[in-house]
Amino acid sequence: MIDVTQQINAVRRQVGKRVLEAGEARVVTISQAYDATLDDLWDACTDPERISRWFLPVSGDLRLHGRYQFEGNAGGRIERCDPPKGYAATWEYGEEVSWVEVRLTAEPDGGTRFELEHTAHVDDERWAEFGPGAVGVGWDMGFLGLAIHLSSGQDMNPQESAAWSASDQGRQFMTLSSREWCDASIAGGEDGASARAAADRTTAAYTAPAPDEPAEP
Repeated sequence: MIDVTQQINAVRRQVGKRVLEAGEARVVTISQAYDATLDDLWDACTDPERISRWFLPVSGDLRLHGRYQFEGNAGGRIERCDPPKGYAATWEYGEEVSWVEVRLTAEPDGGTRFELEHTAHVDDERWAEFGPGAVGVGWDMGFLGLAIHLSSGQDMNPQESAAWSASDQGRQFMTLSSREWCDASIAGGEDGASARAAADRTTAAYTAPAPDEPAEP
């Protein structure tokens, strides 16, 4: 049984901005401390077999400058790799290109913190419609899968994950996640009304019985 509230509260979320060469960008940061060693957490998020057990099946060359592809989702190119501390890659979904960076750090009281930063251009159409929930809710789902994998060894394969997402508990999780990303957006300077409207669209996309196109990832 998944403790939805506990998992939601275990995650830190932040929304900000950054200036790139091509212009202003939005930055979503999500992190959680796991009861795992630095080396084990690094293996869990870089070994293709383990990644498929808590996130999505992945193919390609998971080395520096290699290209990867998540089944039915984004792909990209690995731009930096610093084992076991982190890596950076492009995140290419359809015609949209954004960037992800993963940082792993040992916690003072034990365990390891997994921090993921996702950067997207301000004119990203998905962001304009859904706000940070466009990527944030999906990453929350990934962090949940990783928590289950590390604590119990249980797999979260795509079919089981989809079935759980459609359950009452899954909808509760995504509704709470969307709400938390709304709060983070407002804390990051977004207008309250705009942030809540985007969050409503995000929640609807994830919890509707048969959404036409849910937000990624």
